[in-house]
Amino acid sequence: MNRNLVTGLRVAWESPEFRDGLRHLIDLDEITVLLATLADPDHEREVERSLLGLLRSGLDTVEIREAVLLLLERDAVRRPLVAAAVEPLADRPGRAAAITSATEDPEVRREVRRTLDSADVRELIWRAVDDQLSENRFGLIRRAAVLFVRHPSARRLAWALRRHGVLRELRRT
Repeated sequence: MNRNLVTGLRVAWESPEFRDGLRHLIDLDEITVLLATLADPDHEREVERSLLGLLRSGLDTVEIREAVLLLLERDAVRRPLVAAAVEPLADRPGRAAAITSATEDPEVRREVRRTLDSADVRELIWRAVDDQLSENRFGLIRRAAVLFVRHPSARRLAWALRRHGVLRELRRT
């Protein structure tokens, strides 16, 4: 699992404001145990699958998705999460700057919301995640192509990210 994602999730979870915003929607203890297990470098692959299952369930639940997106609109929540996610990218300052710039752009955040509002898009994203975990590169590329061809919200999000240089920086080795 991507270490930056795990770091971002852990920082989010340590934020009282984030936890309080979700307390009435999810089992906080279950997430805490999963994140603690992920912190162990020798964790099993099944733990990652469990966490991804919880993330998927959360994104598919309108109340949880809306609560998270509303929390991420708040500078006090979003900025520490982004800082934690880009901290490991110290050797790639261009990538860190592009990601930070994109997250500060309200238009990018609106496009993320529009994209995640579509059940079809969410399903394609999760299939792409499964393909990546299974190291099925062809499936991952195919899912990405379908996203851009069939879903205008995904195209608009890609263009918004491109304006900030995120796509260019992700292509760099």
